[in-house]
Amino acid sequence: MKDSSGSIVPLLGRILISVVFLFSGLIKVMAFSMMTGFAAAKHMPLPAVMIAGAAAVELLGGLAILTGFQARLASWILFVYLIPTTLVFHNFWTLAGMDRADAQAHFMKNVAIMGGLLFLAAFGSGAYSVDSRMRAKA
Repeated sequence: MKDSSGSIVPLLGRILISVVFLFSGLIKVMAFSMMTGFAAAKHMPLPAVMIAGAAAVELLGGLAILTGFQARLASWILFVYLIPTTLVFHNFWTLAGMDRADAQAHFMKNVAIMGGLLFLAAFGSGAYSVDSRMRAKA
């Protein structure tokens, strides 16, 4: 198997994973009152604080993964963040019909993203990253 240490593939993977978090974080900021109402409907305590915190985690984590700056740490933080998020907001086992199917699809999407985050946490951000440049300077 060919050595892929200089491959662009990790960069492409980081871009694809980061888009999910950056988009979601921006939606939370741009539709803050709607998202706060959604969190309140799910019985979240302090919904405005929770949505603001979620937006910060998603935006900062997404940027860290995109640039490859502290990408392993950001991956672990986002992985842990997705556990309660997935269980609370995509609890398909409590639903029926199309609502169940929709929530189950989102649940499984999050599980897949969590798998990608674990790969990033384990193997790092690749050659085209801030982390790689910082290691080269050290």
